Amino acid sequence: MSVDQTLQQVFRLALPEAALVGVACALFVLSTLRGVNRHIAGGLALFGLAIAAGLHFAGSVPDGMIRTVSPIWPDAMATFVRLAAIATGAVLVLFTWHECDETRSADYYACLLAATAGFSLVGSANDLIVLFLALELISIPTYVMLYLPRSNDPQAQEAAVKYFMLSILSSAFTLFGFSYLYGTAGTTNISALTELLPRFAVGESTSLLIASVLILAGLGFRVTAFPFHFYAPDVYQGGPTGTVAFLAFGPKLAGFVALLKLYSYVGIAHLDYIGDGHPESNDYVKRVMILLWLLAAVTMTAGNVMGLLQTNLRRLLAYSSVANAGYMLIGFAVIPAQAYRTSSEPSPASGGEALLFYLIAYGAMTIGAFAVLAYLDSPARRVETIDDVAGLRETHPVSAVLMCIFMLSLIGLPLTAGFVGKLLLFLGALNTPAQAPMQDLFRVLAVVGALNAAVAAYYYLRVINAIFLRSSLTAPTSVVRMSPLLLAALVCAVVTVVFGVYPEPLQEACRRAFEAVRAGGY
Repeated sequence: MSVDQTLQQVFRLALPEAALVGVACALFVLSTLRGVNRHIAGGLALFGLAIAAGLHFAGSVPDGMIRTVSPIWPDAMATFVRLAAIATGAVLVLFTWHECDETRSADYYACLLAATAGFSLVGSANDLIVLFLALELISIPTYVMLYLPRSNDPQAQEAAVKYFMLSILSSAFTLFGFSYLYGTAGTTNISALTELLPRFAVGESTSLLIASVLILAGLGFRVTAFPFHFYAPDVYQGGPTGTVAFLAFGPKLAGFVALLKLYSYVGIAHLDYIGDGHPESNDYVKRVMILLWLLAAVTMTAGNVMGLLQTNLRRLLAYSSVANAGYMLIGFAVIPAQAYRTSSEPSPASGGEALLFYLIAYGAMTIGAFAVLAYLDSPARRVETIDDVAGLRETHPVSAVLMCIFMLSLIGLPLTAGFVGKLLLFLGALNTPAQAPMQDLFRVLAVVGALNAAVAAYYYLRVINAIFLRSSLTAPTSVVRMSPLLLAALVCAVVTVVFGVYPEPLQEACRRAFEAVRAGGY
């Protein structure tokens, strides 16, 4: 297939995302009409997600496309992210069924579908320009989603402005880093970059180091890595609960997938392309590994230490998000070291595979926890502090059990997806190859992660203690009107338990997705 034919086939590969954007445009038009309530808007949003899923499964991959030319590539990572985006979008439609009033629900769902399209496009992006546009397609609708449901609330206004200002700053860092990658390799195609950049890393790599720092800073905002996390507590506390649930997972998954795509060349940069091709450590790889090691250790420690001080549940979940980003960075940090593994050496899980598994587990337990909080909210009182869920076993027993499942998974106890995810991450760090640089430091990182998980258990257990061992401080409130929220929480609980008991299908999907990214440069 020629270059022109490859580019002509690209539009077929983005049909699911195009359908989501098309339905979003229809919702924007419908929002100008009277009589369009949340049920019509929500039903149309679910219909749009069903169309996107149908187009994905009905679509076929054209033969003979040139990977180093196509700006979109339909590999296992694209499938993994697209299905995760559609499933998350469906859960969030149920979650946000009562997020907006009748006059703004269509606009809200339109923004949610547009952000879901960007979320999905990140997985198949094979060009820096397409990747940047996909990341912005997530961010821009989110500004509106933060503002619309609570436009008269000063806290919500502050959250929207703070997220907007820091988000555009992170986008500037990301784009500046992309410019250094383009200037170094002379192409914006990610597959071509993955092939070319290891050769530059062997020699003078100043431009690559600058690019690495800038991109980590820009995408660190999206994954709430320290010290780019400062927006999270205020935004999580002041923002609408459904939008905050999306922010807790969508940008984090998109950010880590973008990092996996952009840093896949680091895993093979230890090969001496100038000489005879034998493995050889170089300063660039060591510096990147040290940078990622420090970022993981500091992020999880800072998140957990600050989480210990919180009594507000939303701020507690914000710092939990920071700490969990640190755990995920363990998996990301060990990827360059695991490239030193020979084919005969066994591996319990690659860093990328463990990272993707834990991302899905984290998304289920965190969105579920926010769904329970939103379910307990009432027009008269918003559930904010740990005291507000005291005695929940008496007033709302189903919500109490669901919140307990999510907290136990965040702790990382067996029979939950959180346990399997943490286990894979820590085993990946403990089993770095003997010939890899910093092997002992990665074992230390695994120990730091385990200690942090023990520290985090304290503030998660405070929530469980309040729910089951304390008496309610307020009268029970009626939440019958918010039944879609309970369904969203139940879906998240099922995912958390099923993949905790039977993780193999998700683990295999994660393995295929990561192998597809890593194979891009071979």
